[in-house]
Amino acid sequence: MFEAKDSSKKPKFFVLDMFPYPSGDGLHVGHPRGYVGTDVIAHYMRMKGYNVLHPMGWDAFGLPAENYAIKTGILPAISTKKNIARFKEQMKLIGLSYDWSREINTTDPNYYKWTQWIFLLLFERGLAYQETLPINWCPSCKTGLANEEVVAGRCERCGAEVTKKNIKQWVLKITDYAEELLEGLNKLDWPEKIKEMQRNWIGKSVGADIIFQVKSPKLKAQSPNPEIGNFIKVFTTRPDTIFGATFMVLAPEHELVEKITTPGQSARVKEYQENTKNKMDIERQLEDKEKTGVFTGAFAINPANSKEIPIYIADYVLPFYGYGAIMAVPGHDERDFSFAKKYNLPIVKVIEDQGPKFEVQNLEERGIEEVYEGEGILINSDRFDGTESEKAGKKIVKWIEGAEPTVNYKLRDWIFSRQRYWGEPIPLIFCENCKKLAENPKSKIQKPKFSKGELLNPGWIALPKENLPLVLPELEKYEPTGTGESPLASRPEWVKTICPRCGGRAFRETNTMPQWAGSCWYFLAYVMRENPKSKIQNPKLVWDKKKIKYWLPVDFYIGGAEHAVLHLLYSRFWIKVLSDAKIIEFDEPFKKLVTLGLILASNGQKMSKSRGNVINPDDIIEQYGADAFRLYEMFMGPFNQPIAWDTENIIGVRRFLEKIWKFFEKSQIPNSKSQKNSNIQNTNIERMLHQTIKKVTGDIETQKFNTAIASMMELINKIQNSKAQIQINTLETFLKILAPFAPHIAEELWSRLGHEESLFKEKWPEYNPKMIVEEEVKLVIQINGKVRGTIVVSADLPGKEAVKLAIESDVAEKWLENKKIQKTIFVKGKLINFVI
Repeated sequence: MFEAKDSSKKPKFFVLDMFPYPSGDGLHVGHPRGYVGTDVIAHYMRMKGYNVLHPMGWDAFGLPAENYAIKTGILPAISTKKNIARFKEQMKLIGLSYDWSREINTTDPNYYKWTQWIFLLLFERGLAYQETLPINWCPSCKTGLANEEVVAGRCERCGAEVTKKNIKQWVLKITDYAEELLEGLNKLDWPEKIKEMQRNWIGKSVGADIIFQVKSPKLKAQSPNPEIGNFIKVFTTRPDTIFGATFMVLAPEHELVEKITTPGQSARVKEYQENTKNKMDIERQLEDKEKTGVFTGAFAINPANSKEIPIYIADYVLPFYGYGAIMAVPGHDERDFSFAKKYNLPIVKVIEDQGPKFEVQNLEERGIEEVYEGEGILINSDRFDGTESEKAGKKIVKWIEGAEPTVNYKLRDWIFSRQRYWGEPIPLIFCENCKKLAENPKSKIQKPKFSKGELLNPGWIALPKENLPLVLPELEKYEPTGTGESPLASRPEWVKTICPRCGGRAFRETNTMPQWAGSCWYFLAYVMRENPKSKIQNPKLVWDKKKIKYWLPVDFYIGGAEHAVLHLLYSRFWIKVLSDAKIIEFDEPFKKLVTLGLILASNGQKMSKSRGNVINPDDIIEQYGADAFRLYEMFMGPFNQPIAWDTENIIGVRRFLEKIWKFFEKSQIPNSKSQKNSNIQNTNIERMLHQTIKKVTGDIETQKFNTAIASMMELINKIQNSKAQIQINTLETFLKILAPFAPHIAEELWSRLGHEESLFKEKWPEYNPKMIVEEEVKLVIQINGKVRGTIVVSADLPGKEAVKLAIESDVAEKWLENKKIQKTIFVKGKLINFVI
């Protein structure tokens, strides 16, 4: 009943969970919160008349599965299959209305064929390149990590302290899409905090490139010459402060350091470089970190005033932001100020926030310890004195030779290869013969047509798409080597191959893809089944543009905020590449995103097996029932906020379900449809029913599931306490709004009312606007704005009559005696304020 149709006259609605990694421990009570949330929405939208796609799959490649296999000695393929079966069993126990005919698994060769296919698209378009880089290295997982996978200097997966290691890596040019990724955020219905996290990670800065000439005894020429390399290019967002640049700082990794460092400083510089190697970028950028550095012995020429300024190296400058070099302006930058104070360097103020008041002065001479980082009027800046910052910056860029306006981003290219076994094989082959051809365009040998990627990476040849998938071979020993090579390198019969381009001897790439690769596009795979209802195991996935156009992008996506700059950013990048290649017709994967709050243990800690605070949902369902479990997951607090699990509190929602059950039993509702309207309906009950319909409808659409449940509880209490006979259609309507939250009990009671068709084929009830208006309201009486009491009046009582009743009431009589009313303020249905 919950299988979606790939074409329908109904409007489509694609509601999706972030699919899970199936661990051996199974689900704990924190996992299903999002799954129940999407299930409520899926049921609601089906009843609203939509063709709903609500699928589920498994993100099963990556480090966790491999580490578990190493720990237990069970092959990853076997343990993953077992774990998936366990997760699926638990999900069905909860009663989640997934379209299981579309189930996917990232470790299925039929699936990762398309992951490899998309990678080859990136490669062919010149968006994948190989480079030896100092990368984040996890000594425990024995693999490289992307910047996004390092949290506070530790591996996001295992928690081990991360170091640095130079390894040849495959890297994806996500930076080519920095501006598009930034601009695309403006049209997304996402939480602002998630969009802001992505904006900060992309880190766009508008400024200028400025060239500083270098003076060092080691350099032969003293004029800027790119061939000799005796100049430093810096990126600055504040060219207006250049007259205040009193020293320069290079990242310890900067390529010019060795060329310019004088013999007398060489030992100290090398020692500092060694100490910096294992420091994480986030550690190096901490604001409160003590600034350290070493003088290189060389100087630069400030192009604004021709003054010689010393060149230092310091770890607070990162090699990949800007050009790994900064012009240090200690009068207007906190970090530069701290550094200057420590090493007794000049501090000159060149921006005044209230106009030029002083002649050329030194901050230290004036005893000023405060750094001014804002804009203002230039001082101590020669011909630009008295000019506003913004105008001055533009004029200075035009005035300085070689300077030019530019844009910079903090975003770094995505380190994509992993030195592990359990991942998608990278479908590339290295051929020495093709390398020579690609590097020598004048070769007499007939040169084959190379793609952008093959020219960018001479010798690397793409596996023909018709040869996909490149299947991951089985290994007896799959432990990581720690050498920078994948365990796949130990299989020479798999590594050695024939070049598909020239027929010569070639070797396969032995690194595998990261766990994020399969999740970059999985939402497309749900609509690619050749026949979703096929009973054949592993039916083919076919790239069907018609189906993809019908279903995508995803309308409603629920998941954890922790994926803001990993999965969510990477998915957006891959989709933009597919869109540019005209393979799909949309450029953002997820229209609306809702992030859910974590369910914590009762002591407020995150649930984990190591802490011993995990609660198994199977136990809760065994004791209280699946519907009570679902209701509590939604009722325990606001959906987007973290909250501690308390098994005692589930008793309340269990009692709510018992009240519903007992009331239906006591009502002894006849099955005859002819008697449906024969009962006398209590008007107050009917009014509250329509109010509840409105409340539940609005709350589902805004994910205020807890207050939706609270309103249904109030209605049941009202019905239970009423002495009037309740009509069958009132009970039926109530079951319809209860059903998305508690589908089992709602469906059972619906059948007991004599219905043969499923409740979920019914239309969602609509409230009558006339019925939600209260007949009577409490009118607040104020005297000079202070509340003095209330009176009960008809909801539609005109102002004059309401004022008359208020004056005559006991409440007003006390306060208005012998007083003159100067003014009366009446707000219909709410209050009357007498000004005396």
